[in-house]
Amino acid sequence: MKCPGQDTRYWKPKDIFEAPCPTCGSAVEFFKDDAVRTCSGCGERVANPQLDFGCASYCKFAAQCLKELPPEVLARQKHLFAERVACEMRRYFGDDEKRIRHAEKVAQLAELIARAEEADMAVVLTAAYLHDIGIKDAERLYNSTAAKYQEELGPLTARGILQSLHAGEQLVDEVCDIIGHHHHPRLVETTNFMALYDADLITNIQEGDIEKPRERDKLAALIDERLLTAAGKRVAQEVFELSRP
Repeated sequence: MKCPGQDTRYWKPKDIFEAPCPTCGSAVEFFKDDAVRTCSGCGERVANPQLDFGCASYCKFAAQCLKELPPEVLARQKHLFAERVACEMRRYFGDDEKRIRHAEKVAQLAELIARAEEADMAVVLTAAYLHDIGIKDAERLYNSTAAKYQEELGPLTARGILQSLHAGEQLVDEVCDIIGHHHHPRLVETTNFMALYDADLITNIQEGDIEKPRERDKLAALIDERLLTAAGKRVAQEVFELSRP
């Protein structure tokens, strides 16, 4: 059976459209499922500006369905998958707005750090949204939110969520590994882990400072000692306005 989204019998007139080439301005005709088309004016490969992955953001057969994708389109696919993970995180936490906001803030900072450090955005964002996913089971089983219980219980819940979204085995394994020690860096760590760790630490410091602000010199020393990436330190300085006199 052919995927309905790829079957032209179900298409509408707007599913075939033109977009200007960003290099020469010539009109480039796109079918809605084209990843790229070659501009007849200058020969540039132009990415489809309206490409909607839909099921391809999580479908394990997306690569075969959409063929070879250019880097900018692959980046968009990774963000779409992360958005689906975010939706599952919100559903899991339900009306616990505090934990939802925390995960969203960590993801926001993690994206900035990951981009600067050239980390894998799909891994980092997925880990950011799910890093505290074990906290509900920790409360239920141990009546505690301690980091060691989150790390013990989080990977199993995260794995179930990611497998339900048909995530690749390699991504699932790495994200679960990060969640399983996200408060405790090893002697040697991946860039993906460090991006998540720094984003989470910055967010935790920020949330703690609302109730009990630290002195600027102590905050600066904490950032310099604890954060693992150069980008994380820059982001922290901006968040806490430490670069200002």
